[in-house]
Amino acid sequence: MNAIMDSLWKATTALALFPIVPFVIVLFGYGAYVRDRKKALRMAMDVSTIFLILCVSGQYSLMFDSTFGFYGILLIMILAAGLLGNAQFRKRGSVDVKRIFRAIWRLSFFAMSFLYVIFMIVLLGKVIFSVA
Repeated sequence: MNAIMDSLWKATTALALFPIVPFVIVLFGYGAYVRDRKKALRMAMDVSTIFLILCVSGQYSLMFDSTFGFYGILLIMILAAGLLGNAQFRKRGSVDVKRIFRAIWRLSFFAMSFLYVIFMIVLLGKVIFSVA
């Protein structure tokens, strides 16, 4: 049982290091299964968001020597959900939690993708140009 958990942990770590891999796997795998490109793209975004969050929080920890990255991302997501829920309540008079969660999750995909690229460039620059 310990070997199975260890291999699952290693696989999750490998996928979190390169979040494009689960995106591509789900996009083509699920796309071949359902034969709907839009649905496959949405599913790939939803699945790879968790890996992007893990990777960006790890990059944040490396860049700033802080463990606040993961909690900061969750805090921003919760604050954004609260603001979106407030706007929805003011406009419609009710809150659709499922819709808000889906919107925040998909917006997080784009934000984490952007931060992943920026942090990766900065970290690669630190590694390449730190000759000491």
